[in-house]
Amino acid sequence: MPKMTMTKASKGNAKLLSVKVTTMDAELEFKIEPKTTGKELFDLVGRTIGLRETWYFGLQYVDSKGYVAWLKFDKKVLDQGIPKESQIHFTFLVKFYPEDVSEELVQEITQHLFFLQVKQSILNMDIYCPPETSVLLAAFAVQAKYGDYDQATYQPGMLASDDLLPQRVLDQYQMTPDMWEEKIKFWYAKRRDMTSDEAEIEYLKIAQDLEMYGVNYFQIKNKKNTDLWIGVDARGINVYDRDNRLAPKVAFPWSEIKNISFKDKKFTIKNVGKKEPDFVFYAPKPRINELV
Repeated sequence: MPKMTMTKASKGNAKLLSVKVTTMDAELEFKIEPKTTGKELFDLVGRTIGLRETWYFGLQYVDSKGYVAWLKFDKKVLDQGIPKESQIHFTFLVKFYPEDVSEELVQEITQHLFFLQVKQSILNMDIYCPPETSVLLAAFAVQAKYGDYDQATYQPGMLASDDLLPQRVLDQYQMTPDMWEEKIKFWYAKRRDMTSDEAEIEYLKIAQDLEMYGVNYFQIKNKKNTDLWIGVDARGINVYDRDNRLAPKVAFPWSEIKNISFKDKKFTIKNVGKKEPDFVFYAPKPRINELV
């Protein structure tokens, strides 16, 4: 993973802070002033990697209380519960997912960062992907990395070092690594004349139809103290049973939501229709409601 070090311009003798920002394909190191805001740091990252479509992304970190948080732009970096360490760590991640990647993602670097993050989420099994689709996506990933399949130069075992399939898929079938490679190679050979950028966007076009794509999940309880999941994505807010994050039991499209609000652990979704009752749930911590 490439590493780049830069220093934000400093005035006076203010002690500079060491910051490391990890993107999906690079590590960036900065020296910033104590008064630097979240937006100033975020913009510095965007300029460094040449990203213009910054509105899809955010800086994530683990705060001093151990909770995952997104850096707020309107506050100083140091005023956001940052752990007291010699170097402050952030991860530059996709925060908002468009409904149609092929229409809305314009820059190649935007598409590439989306591709790397979605691929990692599928391999980590944060996004469920059926076996057949997993193999097809693996073929696109191989095309993006190696280019066209060449029978004359392809060597058996060439893909052995690549992480291409979710462990759940590997465990589901009694197949050797060689057998999986043959399946992936079959579809890889059909991707000829496709550039790396084209392969990545085709990967995303398939991935965006997966049920768990682009959904941020949070653990909640309803009024009956039943454990549930709430999922937030580009289409709205969904509620899931504890053991099923694929099929929502209740869906609230954004167009049907009048407003959302929270107080302490209580979170309320008000519907546009006056006859529809409010949906109320409770998060384990007020911080979870802030994230939602």
